[in-house]
Amino acid sequence: MTQWKSKLSLPEETSLFEHKTTASLKLGLFSYPVLQAADILVHRATHVPVGEDQKQHLEFTREIASGFNHIYGNVLPLPRTVLSPAKRVMSLRQPTAKMAKSHTDQRSKILITDSPSEIRTKIKAAMTDSLLGISYDPERRPGLSNLIEIMSHFDEGGRSCVDIAREYESLSLRDFKDKVIDCLINNLSSIRNEYQRLLMAENEYYLHEIAAKGAKQASANADATMATIREVVGL
Repeated sequence: MTQWKSKLSLPEETSLFEHKTTASLKLGLFSYPVLQAADILVHRATHVPVGEDQKQHLEFTREIASGFNHIYGNVLPLPRTVLSPAKRVMSLRQPTAKMAKSHTDQRSKILITDSPSEIRTKIKAAMTDSLLGISYDPERRPGLSNLIEIMSHFDEGGRSCVDIAREYESLSLRDFKDKVIDCLINNLSSIRNEYQRLLMAENEYYLHEIAAKGAKQASANADATMATIREVVGL
């Protein structure tokens, strides 16, 4: 696995044995994939939806399951990676980096619970460029291309980024941002409204009931897996 390099913003040729590398390493970079694999396998998941940056973790999980099955028989299913068409959404403020909910700059990300005014402010402040017109070119125009990609994820016709850019090619960046704003507000409003409804005081017990029910099912599922594991291993 090489993802730890990208997490530390290190080049691909970086060696694990370089002093400057080991000084930056944290246990979480290596323990997280193991814990994630345990969560997946204990529930015998067959399909796992993840982002593009988690593909290596799923491959690691498959290797663990395959190794266990090789010794003890066909016990654990080999989980398949399910990728969304939106493999990776880039930061609004730094379009060459992945959008992250943990980033301290609130303007770098769109949350599904953002209000229309918050969405408008963030998109208007999104980094683009000074070139004229609208075109899809991730290398030369990463900021604008990111906005086009975000818009394409909501396109009901499933049009490509190139087709969307062609439709709006004569617009100014300001006018195109208005199109992106309208698209996001229209598509996220129902999610935000439902989120707010569920957080209302009268729904407090409903959320607790859902959480308790899920915890009970997850516990029973994990117990069944562990009972099988102990049996085949001989514990």
